Amino acid sequence: MTSKLKIILSFSITAAALVTLFLFAVNTGSLKVTPIELFKGLFISYNENVAAVFDLRFPRIFIAMLGGAATAVSGVLLQAVMKNPLADPGIIGISSGASLTAVLITAFIPSLYYFTPLFAFLGGMLAFFLVYSLAWKGGLSPVRIILVGVAVEAMFSGIMSAFNSGTGSNFSGVASIVNANISMKTWNDLFMLLWYVPAGLIASFFVSGACNLLALEDKTARSLGVNVTGSRIVISVIAVLLAGISTAVIGPISFLGLVVPHIARLLVGSNHKLLTPYSILLGAFTLLLADTVGRTVAAPYEISASIIMAVVGGPFFIFLLRRSRQSYAG
Repeated sequence: MTSKLKIILSFSITAAALVTLFLFAVNTGSLKVTPIELFKGLFISYNENVAAVFDLRFPRIFIAMLGGAATAVSGVLLQAVMKNPLADPGIIGISSGASLTAVLITAFIPSLYYFTPLFAFLGGMLAFFLVYSLAWKGGLSPVRIILVGVAVEAMFSGIMSAFNSGTGSNFSGVASIVNANISMKTWNDLFMLLWYVPAGLIASFFVSGACNLLALEDKTARSLGVNVTGSRIVISVIAVLLAGISTAVIGPISFLGLVVPHIARLLVGSNHKLLTPYSILLGAFTLLLADTVGRTVAAPYEISASIIMAVVGGPFFIFLLRRSRQSYAG
């Protein structure tokens, strides 16, 4: 199979799988509607079942897709910036920093609800610079970044959990962020994502060429006229923005930004002009799949998508770390 054909098939199959999963997720639950009934109920005539599905399931499905796409692309960008295929916004503490800020805004200043993603972005940037500064020791070791990131992530997650427990989980919005629970999300939450995520994803396309150049040695990139430091800063800001925005609404989803880029590279290669759009598709599919599995595997009870991703992503991370231990030593 030629490389070009493999790429075309990867995009086509993943897009078809996403549409199929979307239709399955719409019909997962006590209410069932056929694709024809769904189309008629949405665009032609009122249907009570379709209206109920539209209000209850559609926001959750679209939030999972947007959040998955944003988190996956954030992982792609962070791996390019750090030249570290183990980088992930959840593992290195960015998601937990964004979550903690979102929790505090939701609990104490609910009037700023629609600006929560911006505050989460600032919290993510704080965590990012904290990890970078603590990991710096005459240079940046990939393993040192991961270890410091895990410690920062644990610290912020512990603070969030303590706050949630200390308030008796009285703040439902806080609990949903801490537990990464998207079951009770509404159209308002989706609209909040729509204010920010598309802009971040579009920005990621504009830096795809710079991501390719950062794969080169810094000296080589500079000789080609690339402002390496400036490119890293811009790409990092976009990556943290995407991670912070999604985390502010859906909570921290660990390993999504790690698993998706690796699978995407196997299928479409390392060219970020292809890797970024494919990661959008695959990230949307992966988180929607995790959420749908969580809804069905123990029905009528639900398992959070973050737990599903942790069960799948944890062993994946260990496998990558063991396979690459010599490359990332130090």
